[in-house]
Amino acid sequence: MPDKDELNSKRNVLSSDAGAVAAEPTEDELLLRRVRGPRPSPLDRRQGQFTRQDPWRVWRIAGEFVNGINRLADIAAAVSIFGSARTPPEHAMYQAARETARLLAQAGFAIITGGGPGIMEAANRGAVEAGGVSVGCNIELPYEQRLNPYVRIAVEFRYFFVRKTMFAKYSEGFVLFPGGYGTLDEMFEALTLIQTGKLHEFPVVLFGSDYWRGLVDWLTHTVAEANNISPHELQLFQVSDSPQEVCEIMLQGYRRTKRQRRRKS
Repeated sequence: MPDKDELNSKRNVLSSDAGAVAAEPTEDELLLRRVRGPRPSPLDRRQGQFTRQDPWRVWRIAGEFVNGINRLADIAAAVSIFGSARTPPEHAMYQAARETARLLAQAGFAIITGGGPGIMEAANRGAVEAGGVSVGCNIELPYEQRLNPYVRIAVEFRYFFVRKTMFAKYSEGFVLFPGGYGTLDEMFEALTLIQTGKLHEFPVVLFGSDYWRGLVDWLTHTVAEANNISPHELQLFQVSDSPQEVCEIMLQGYRRTKRQRRRKS
């Protein structure tokens, strides 16, 4: 049987071990821990430093996906329309985009745009004038891009790639009016997804043959002739100058997709 000295020795060891464990902060303590300066201050950027690091950024990205999907979950058939934010209302392309969106909305498609001015405003405006669903997926930019007044369902994004996913996920096809790098980005993103089998029966229409002729010629006579794309891949997009034709192209694509899904089921 251990004597009194041995028992006291064991108690001291346990007490020491418990103290060592207690010295390590628990997860609750870490969660509730605050940065404190030498004197009280209402704001301190050190408090939120963790939100500007990659592990937290991953959660923000996931949250942006969740928010976008929640906001657009009820969208059934839609067409995304792209084009320059710099196109004024008196421009012929503004009026063409407005009419194209009006016809598509009357045919039963929601209209999705980047939510900004120019061609985006024209498309949202046409959707509203037809009594259709008008969606704007706005993006945070170094300069402020205001939502145009014709957006009825607005979704805000920080990350381009999350926004681009929403365009592809909720659209039956893309219509691209004359625009700059952003418009070209959306065009080639869609064509790449079609080329690689990620999207099926997804019409891509370039509106305005005069504007797009140089690009089409380059793809045909430089890119395809260098065997960097196959000749049949030049058929992944169409060129049109008619809002009525664009509407019919989108309807045909929707019907083909519906027939394919019916056969698979």
